[in-house]
Amino acid sequence: MRKIISLLFTVLIVFQIQGQSKNTKNKEIELPRIMILATGGTIAGSGESSSKAAYTAGQIPIDNLLNAVPQIHEMARIKGEQIAQIGSQDMNVETWLKLSNRINAIFENNEADGVVITHGTDTQEETAYFLSLTVKSDKPVVLVGAMRPATAMSQDGNRNLFDAVMVAAAPNSQGIGVVTAMNEEIYAARDVTKTVTTSTATFKSRNFGPIGLIYDGKVSYYYKSLRNPEQKFNIKGLKKLPQVEIIYGYADASPRAITATVEEGAKGIVYAGMGNGNFNAPVGKALENAVKKGVTVCRAARVGAGRVTLLNEVDDQALGFVVADDLSPQKARILLMLALTQTHDQKTIQDIFFKY
Repeated sequence: MRKIISLLFTVLIVFQIQGQSKNTKNKEIELPRIMILATGGTIAGSGESSSKAAYTAGQIPIDNLLNAVPQIHEMARIKGEQIAQIGSQDMNVETWLKLSNRINAIFENNEADGVVITHGTDTQEETAYFLSLTVKSDKPVVLVGAMRPATAMSQDGNRNLFDAVMVAAAPNSQGIGVVTAMNEEIYAARDVTKTVTTSTATFKSRNFGPIGLIYDGKVSYYYKSLRNPEQKFNIKGLKKLPQVEIIYGYADASPRAITATVEEGAKGIVYAGMGNGNFNAPVGKALENAVKKGVTVCRAARVGAGRVTLLNEVDDQALGFVVADDLSPQKARILLMLALTQTHDQKTIQDIFFKY
């Protein structure tokens, strides 16, 4: 009798273990798959002192970053991949193309349900905007970084990474577009910009504010950018993009920088003008001559907020210029580079700026 009871007890335990194992596996299957692509930056930075600001960006590999935040594995099935290991001041077109092509391949091959990109803050807004124009999936793509290195006393990278994974794993992030997630705020890639050199609250959208917030384990969205067209630029097979330079406007500006840029073979110029994208007479003449030589000129503004309006103080159509609308000069450059892979027609390029 005791043997029978013992046998039944053993069978019961086996069934319980199998049931728990099955439940664990089912739970794992239910978790979204998030791929984390690392590019370096302050979030992977290392300094000699935890209380000093000096550090070197991009020193810590992706596996170490993931090990520092074990809680992310409770939200998603995580895989990491090192795309680059640089400070974002060294970000370049080659890495943008590599990153965008990899993300497109991840989604085309159903390797993940969302992507998180660790990235330095200096050019994070530019990478985000480039990806928003070239990634062809509605699945979440979230850029994240830190303002303090991983070795700092009160580093912000771990929490930001945790929140970014939460955003990428959230069902309501589907179809939102490429975003940045830092300091418990979510910003659309098109509108976000770095506004303070050292503050952890550096990312803002001067015109529209955050599209969502992250707090207490919840991702809440309040609106969606309408400048997120379904048709994306095709960069597959491209090794480089047309050369476009930014020239900064100021009082009594010389036209020499414009002349030199044209002579060096630039295909486009973004002029970060004063006020509503304005310029003095010598600069205006140099920009007009640049158009006559086949260079596309885009008027942007150094102001930091608001739109550059068409046909206001400048006869853009007569001069052959396009306006950046409310894009910053650095983002206008990205859109112009991509537009020039398709067309050099002034009207078509202007339509692209009003669409994207």
